[in-house]
Amino acid sequence: MRRIFPLLLLLLLAGCNMPATQTPRDPFELATEIALTGMPTRPQPSLAPLVEITASPTVDSPVITTPSATADPATPTGKIAYVCQVHKVRSSDQICVMNADGTDQRRLTTEEYTRHFYPSMSPDGQSIVYAQFGGENVYDIYEITLEGQVTQITDGIGVLTAPEISPDGSQIAFTHWTPTSEHAIWVMDRDGSNPHKVYKSGWDPTWSPDGSEILFASDFNGTIQMYRIDSTGGSPHQINTMSLLRGRTDWSPQGKIVTYSGPAWNRELYLMNEDGSNIHQITTKGGNSQGPSFSPDGNWVTFTAYFDHYGEDLGCEIYIMRTDGSDLRRLTDNDICDWQPRWGP
Repeated sequence: MRRIFPLLLLLLLAGCNMPATQTPRDPFELATEIALTGMPTRPQPSLAPLVEITASPTVDSPVITTPSATADPATPTGKIAYVCQVHKVRSSDQICVMNADGTDQRRLTTEEYTRHFYPSMSPDGQSIVYAQFGGENVYDIYEITLEGQVTQITDGIGVLTAPEISPDGSQIAFTHWTPTSEHAIWVMDRDGSNPHKVYKSGWDPTWSPDGSEILFASDFNGTIQMYRIDSTGGSPHQINTMSLLRGRTDWSPQGKIVTYSGPAWNRELYLMNEDGSNIHQITTKGGNSQGPSFSPDGNWVTFTAYFDHYGEDLGCEIYIMRTDGSDLRRLTDNDICDWQPRWGP
């Protein structure tokens, strides 16, 4: 994830034309690689026909419910920000928001054929920060209110992704990368002032519930693992040892950590204590589940998965479930790729 791949954009476009006997590359992985490397995107008026793989995972199908317009007292509250692939075009990823029960899905960003990634709700639930493509090797961080008022926070200091506002609302942690530097964990004030490096190597930062520490992924020791570090810097502490870890994590008010790992098309969510102990899988196999985020009360998680469209290039949908893996519910069903959900109040 720390190198530019010259053929990456070509692979992304060609992936839809793979033979049906070959499993396509995971679109979540491809899109994330493009976001991290800052590869420029170009307008694409249409995509090639989807390729569906004929084999399905040999596991029992989970019981899935879908949202309805009727309020359900068992459904958690709040809002979920996410990336929606408008017009079924990868170069037009937009920021959308919906209620935690899947109702009132709406698009917030308006720039056509401009990539928007990594939305994250503010602690008060009134706005969303995200990364927006700004040119070759540039992604800037923006903030948009739920009414659609946009503020640009950074201006051309590199490829900035995965922004997250601190619990007290005063700072933003994010991933910083340039062609001449490693992916690193940075922090800045909420208005974009005082951007500075917290740790030299890492990506996908998330704050501890009290804002004193930052959890992130890094491969500075060889393999990708999770680390926590004081929000002002210092030496990182490794959480535990996992195989095929990806990066996107979250930290609940109850002191739990959720993350995901596994090979392409076979990823699962894992829950653990904040010290890395008691790690266990919480998703049902067969969904290629990834990118988790806790509900504000820490009792639920939202995530991207393919339970209903396994193997389809644009089959990613957003789901919620309880942290014990029960009560799985699909929130989106838009015939496009909805992904990177992040929960807020």
